[in-house]
Amino acid sequence: METISIKLEETFAKNVEKLMKKHNYTTKTEFIREAIRDKVDDLEKEEAIARLRKVYGASRQKTTDKQLHQARKKAFEELEKELE
Repeated sequence: METISIKLEETFAKNVEKLMKKHNYTTKTEFIREAIRDKVDDLEKEEAIARLRKVYGASRQKTTDKQLHQARKKAFEELEKELE
């Protein structure tokens, strides 16, 4: 496991401590790890949504049901690979 050191402004650090106590976190490390995990998950979801929008918005012409089915299948397969 890699050690990372961070510096926080005093008021921000106090806010973090208040939230930790309010939500029953025992250590700052536990709180920060979960916050980072949540942020990484959010960014991955945003990227997946952007790819889906690209796939669905790629065509301005009339799209057949077969083409929509293929696009959904392709998007699902890409998401599945990424989330494995």
